[in-house]
Amino acid sequence: MSAATPAANPDAGAPTAQPRPAVVGLVDVDRTDPAKRAWLTEAIRRVKADGVRSADTHLLQFPLPAEWGIDLYLKDESTHPTGSLKHRLARSLFLYGLCNDLIHAESTIVEASSGSTAISEAYFARLIGLPFVAVIPRRTSPEKIAAIEAYGGHCHLVGDAVSIYDESSRLAAELGGHYMDQFTFAERATDWRGNNNIAESIFAQLRAERHPLPEWIVVGAGTGGTSATIGRYIRYQGHPTSLCVADPENSAFLAGWAGHDPGATGGGSRIEGIGRPRMEPSFQPDVVDRMMGVPDAASLAATRFLQRHTGLCAGGSTGTNLYAALRLVCEMRAAGRTGSIVTLLCDGGARYGQTYYDDVWVAAQGFDLAPYLDVLAAACAMGEWTG
Repeated sequence: MSAATPAANPDAGAPTAQPRPAVVGLVDVDRTDPAKRAWLTEAIRRVKADGVRSADTHLLQFPLPAEWGIDLYLKDESTHPTGSLKHRLARSLFLYGLCNDLIHAESTIVEASSGSTAISEAYFARLIGLPFVAVIPRRTSPEKIAAIEAYGGHCHLVGDAVSIYDESSRLAAELGGHYMDQFTFAERATDWRGNNNIAESIFAQLRAERHPLPEWIVVGAGTGGTSATIGRYIRYQGHPTSLCVADPENSAFLAGWAGHDPGATGGGSRIEGIGRPRMEPSFQPDVVDRMMGVPDAASLAATRFLQRHTGLCAGGSTGTNLYAALRLVCEMRAAGRTGSIVTLLCDGGARYGQTYYDDVWVAAQGFDLAPYLDVLAAACAMGEWTG
């Protein structure tokens, strides 16, 4: 006989009723400000519209004997609305600051610069209706100071290139403004994968040339942003191109790159726009394949040489680039290699009429251009580097 089944107890094992927890109200913070968003949207539209209005810059061919099989090009960044390579950077920095909610309708824009970036940023600040203060070394060329002021900017002069960082930060805090800090943000404000950056433009413009993938691209380093963009883009696209950075006297970049020393320091550069007293945060040494030191006198000789041979009048940093590029031309010729090299014409020479193109100023600096002019003449006539 099976065991008897116990009688069911409807209350046995019934769950004990639990009180429901009280609903806790979450803090709801709404920072929506229609007026602020409307200003931001309009400011971004104006900056982007500048890019739409601007045509690409020319890729000019430097005259070399065709039978060498080596082509040298200069990308002429002086044709931007503000006359230099830094127009691209300034547009990117403004978009970065606006989209990250760092720049507002009440902001005073402050920037540390050797001149050209400040000119371009003054242009964009005026475009969106904001005041601009450029913190620049006292020795900055008078033409650059005048250009900054022509766009409505104010120039705050300091004694040397080292003090511009702290003084810019101090001024921005004092004014309740935004310190753009190109030396930190240049490498991240520009999309190095594409989106109309200078590297993408160079390779697109070379498509129909006899050597569409250059052996070398040669640039200088000021913030380090341009070399970072080009070096990253080359790797991203899988191109065989190498990147050479030409560095002027007293700059920290070459010493820091060669010694793997991010703390390397140097002096102030006499070649405006490139060369820095410290390794700037935007400089990415690992994407640079070669660095070449260029004497300041050689840089200025190369600007004179460029003008005599092409009619192009450019600034000192272009001379630094050209001197290094022609040395690479001679190395390729000596090795029996053909191919192409691209470098940058960074800005026009009109900004340096009282300095680099003034023979009295050049002599006062103790520069002797003649030996370097001879080196360049031999390079272009015979393909031999005698320097």
